[in-house]
Amino acid sequence: MNASSPQLARYLVLLTAAALAFFSIGSLTRIGASPDMAGWIVAYAFIMLVESGLLVVCYFRLPRRNKGIFWMAAIILALNVILPIFDQIGLADVLFILLNLAALTLLYSTRKDFLPA
Repeated sequence: MNASSPQLARYLVLLTAAALAFFSIGSLTRIGASPDMAGWIVAYAFIMLVESGLLVVCYFRLPRRNKGIFWMAAIILALNVILPIFDQIGLADVLFILLNLAALTLLYSTRKDFLPA
């Protein structure tokens, strides 16, 4: 792999975190459109925001070669690839799945740079 591949993997993790934060805030601004679903929307938005925060932590901690952080990032990205399949899929979902798949693939292919020796 290229020397910049681990850094690119980290940037894709950070981009995924930013996308999740954006979707979370976007969901919260649309609560008025369906007030009967407000509780579910807030819960889903909160989960996305927590997931975004965890990915930001992974972004900063991945260079420290912590096995738990690496696998947490990998599991979150894998869930982001798998779980949208069980919902109605639109263009935003496809782009989000592709972003997570690219991040996961690059993260896994550069795992020697992130896992302890």
